[in-house]
Amino acid sequence: MAVRIRLSRGGSKKRPYYHIVAADQRAPRDGRYIEKLGAYNPLLPQDNENRVVVDKEKVSAWLAKGAQPTERLQKLFAHLGLCEAPKMVARPKKSAPKAKAVERMKAKEEAKAAAAAAAASEQEASAE
Repeated sequence: MAVRIRLSRGGSKKRPYYHIVAADQRAPRDGRYIEKLGAYNPLLPQDNENRVVVDKEKVSAWLAKGAQPTERLQKLFAHLGLCEAPKMVARPKKSAPKAKAVERMKAKEEAKAAAAAAAASEQEASAE
């Protein structure tokens, strides 16, 4: 049985509130879980102490047993010092600029370089 530490959604519509739970990865998101480990309220400001309330001993025990936290929880736990932060991928290829945009950027850079060279040659000519 693979155990995940994940968020279970509660709260009303457009007012999310999450429970941090240890659950079998095959169980539904808001369904059966093994143990409740804490709570997460994303509506509170980041510096509020009640934004993430966690029983650190229980979380570290589950991590020691091999439970895998989700990426979002891994980031939250890293702020609390319970585990290391996940390695984030810089940018997906899907969002990279297309060919025409790359050509326009190169043309702009070449125009800037030419303008800078012209300005430099003007200064040299006026200095002589």
